[in-house]
Amino acid sequence: MRVTKDKLKELIKTKLQKAGLKEEHAAIYADVLAFADERGIHSHGAMRVEYYAERIAKGGINTNPDFKFEKTGPCTGVFHSDGGAGTVAAKLAMNEAIKIAKENGVAIVGVKDMSHSGAISYFTQQAIAADLIGFTVCQSDPMVVPFGGAEPYYGTNPIAFAAPSSDGRNISLDMATTVQAWGKILHARSKNEAIPDTWAVDQNGEPTTDPMKVNALLPISGPKGYGLGMMVDVLSGILLGLPFGNKVSSMYENLSEYRKLGQLHIVINPAFFTGLTEFKQNISNTMEDLNGIKPASGFSKVLYPGQNNDVVIAEYKENGIEIVDDIYEYLISDTIHNNQYDNKNPFAE
Repeated sequence: MRVTKDKLKELIKTKLQKAGLKEEHAAIYADVLAFADERGIHSHGAMRVEYYAERIAKGGINTNPDFKFEKTGPCTGVFHSDGGAGTVAAKLAMNEAIKIAKENGVAIVGVKDMSHSGAISYFTQQAIAADLIGFTVCQSDPMVVPFGGAEPYYGTNPIAFAAPSSDGRNISLDMATTVQAWGKILHARSKNEAIPDTWAVDQNGEPTTDPMKVNALLPISGPKGYGLGMMVDVLSGILLGLPFGNKVSSMYENLSEYRKLGQLHIVINPAFFTGLTEFKQNISNTMEDLNGIKPASGFSKVLYPGQNNDVVIAEYKENGIEIVDDIYEYLISDTIHNNQYDNKNPFAE
């Protein structure tokens, strides 16, 4: 099923309002989720709506949070989410970071006691729109074995970075610190296909090619990915006085309780360094340089980070965003949720 972005946003907003979210918060959720689907990041798009709706309906997301921004220094602050919608808290916190960076050159803003915030590149795009560099990291469920370990400790702990150019394009990175996303393993399960033995391990901590036996994911590049996951956990958990490592609550653990996730925004104003015009022009030059590099065998072109998203967006603008039929049918139905996520094993089917 293909729908326009505006139609998708309206369907998502309506569903989350029916679940109990106030209109302005539901609208932000819809914008963030449609942002992901528009870029082909379907694991963080409309497929998440029913999970959010169930958690909202069961009281696991505060529908009337007491959001507070605490400025802790000239360039620092903490946004207190009070168990509210993660996408909303992260967006409002980035707005505060942008204000500080515009005035002082750099900003570091932590987000405390939030729920899941979706594709975090959305928030670095806010910085780009203000002619700033954006860097965001956040915690996630314990699903990844540390290098040399046989049981999960860290989450996929994503990292997003973006910088503006002089011609409207931008460099954008949004990556998990694991070899492969959990969604890819679910896709292999649905196709009854084997996975590479470098993606995940079974309950004994042994590499597996059977997607049905996956009990934990592997960090990207072994000890390097392990180190990056640790860095994200320190910056978005320990730094903010929040639960960390395997103490981070599961996405599906008791949907009637607030989660206490953390996120950190770092925003840099190029105008305080090399100068905005020169910086943006050199980002454009970098992208052109990368596109001009001789491609390796099997590749037609070297893409700059984020360029593949531009291709998907252009295709979806012309033909509509592709949504799985079952998800579309749920969105247009009167059903708020089917009670399928509470206390679900994240590694189960």
